This record gives sequence, structure tokens and C-alpha cells, in this order.
Amino acid sequence: MRLFLWALAAIITLGPPALAQTYPDRPVKIIVDSGAGSATDITVRLMANRLSQIWKQQAVVENRPGAGGSIAVRAASLAEPDGYTLFVGAASVFTAIKGAPGVAPNLPVELTRDFAPIGFMTLQPVFIAVAPSLGIDSLPGLITLAKQKPGELSYATTGPGRFTHLTMELLQSRAGIFMQMIPYAGGPHAAMADLATGRVAAIAEGYSGLAEGLTGGLIRAIAVASDKRLPDFTNLATVAETLPGFLAGGWNVLLAPAGTPEAVTNKVSADLRKALDDAEVKRKLAAMGAYLHPMTAAEVTAFTQEQQRTWQPVAARISKQAGAGR
Repeated sequence: MRLFLWALAAIITLGPPALAQTYPDRPVKIIVDSGAGSATDITVRLMANRLSQIWKQQAVVENRPGAGGSIAVRAASLAEPDGYTLFVGAASVFTAIKGAPGVAPNLPVELTRDFAPIGFMTLQPVFIAVAPSLGIDSLPGLITLAKQKPGELSYATTGPGRFTHLTMELLQSRAGIFMQMIPYAGGPHAAMADLATGRVAAIAEGYSGLAEGLTGGLIRAIAVASDKRLPDFTNLATVAETLPGFLAGGWNVLLAPAGTPEAVTNKVSADLRKALDDAEVKRKLAAMGAYLHPMTAAEVTAFTQEQQRTWQPVAARISKQAGAGR
């Protein structure tokens, strides 16, 4: 009995700091709300590989796409808050689920209540690409064609309520056009065959999700929604050159279920910075058109709240349109 009490006292004395020192002592699951091959998925796998090396424990990526991210966010929010289940939330999870009843009407999750922010990962400006068979090579060309054929052209997204969907809805609103949305839950790769044949006219996605199609000539980039032309794509016009002030980019943050010990989230945050500061990771991210933007937990919260104010009106408009049968 005395030995048991000594052991119990030792455990109590160790507390959270000791927990952080031993964490992780088994594999860590990272739930992702995007399909394999998407920009978010590729970024997370780069991060997870480096974290596995740092932790000497496997960081396992688990893809749970669908329902505007609600499947993944529900699973992550209900996970044990012990640091062994983490969640990478893409922009659309923060901007579309809250305030978008047409996307996830019964999702009982409030992100600032149910998750603890760990760190910001990357910003990825959205690229607009088209099927070569359209015979256009610019955003003004797409807008002109869409006005000539209202409702006849379609565009691919990774699902209703995803950030790519919001981006295209905002673009249509600003340009005064209407195109049909076609969801591909399997990620951008699932849409490539339809884009190559012209069955679908356009797609919006981060560069990494489009790279294979672009380099293989299956699709043609016509604009990027960054604030200025990108160093590696100086010949590619920004959307803002046609629609002033238009900015849209995918981003993702690493989170833990609420209640995860702060000592653990602090350790993961520090290890995340190490992983993203790795020269090889930086090189690969740059090749994907992804830009690092380190933030504290408080800055992550402030940033996501600002993004909600920007994009939730767009999500609400989508819901209204869905209710009206558009």
C-alpha cells in the first residue's frame, strides 16, 4: 500500500510539465478535413513527416473529407483531449460551418469553444484554371464567356462550403456571372478528367492541388487570387487586376480538442515551428505556392475571427441561394 501511495504521489508531482517532456510516447493522429491530393493534404503530410522525425513517433494523417468539413471537425472535437488526436482545419471550416446552415445545419460545434489553437501553418493563394478546350487564356476571357452563356458553364470544387466554393461564389458575385458548381469530394485530382475533356470549364484550388494538371497540360491557369503576382508565376495575372481588391487564399491551422493540457499544446506549437522551419519543408512548400506565416495561439484566434467576418456573408449567401433552389 505504501509503495502504491509513493507511486501516486510521484505521478501527481510530475504534473503537466512532465507530461510535455514525455509527449508523445505513441503515434499521434492528425485528422484532415480534405481529400488526399488536395493542397491542405499535401501540406499536412509534409508537416507530419517532419514531426514524426522530431517526435520519434509516427504522426499519422487521417483524411475525412465531405460535408463541408463537418465530418472531420465533429470527429476531432469529440476526440480525447490528450494530445494524441490533432486537427488541421482549413479556411472553409472556420468560414463556412459557422453561419452557413445550408452547409452544416446541425453541427453543434463552436470552434473557439471546442478547440485549442496550436499554430498557423501556411497561406496558399487560390489559382483559377480552365479547360484548354474553352480557348481562353485570361480571367476576362472566362468572364466574357460566362456572360455569353449564363448558367451553361460549370466549375469544380472540393465540395459545397469549401473555401474553393466560397472563392468562386465571390468571384461570380463580383464579376456578375453565374456558373454551375460541381463538387468533387475526392479532391482536385478527381476533377482532372472532366476538366481535360471540357466537361467542366474551370476550377479553383491551391497550386499543389493543380500542379499535375497544369504541368501536364490538362488545364490552364488564368489567374491567381494573391495580392500581387507571385515570384514563380510572374506571367500569371492576379484576379485583382480584373476585379480590384479581390484576395482569396486557402490557409490551415493546427488545433487540439478543447481541454488538451496547455503544456502539451505548447510543446506541439514549438515542434510545429521547428517542422515548418526545416529547409527542405520550406523548399517544398515554396514549390507548392504555399507561404509560411508564424502566429501565436492568440494571433490564430484573432486571424480566424477576422476571416469569419470576411467570408461568412458569402457562406450565408450560398445558403440563401440553396434555399431558393439556385
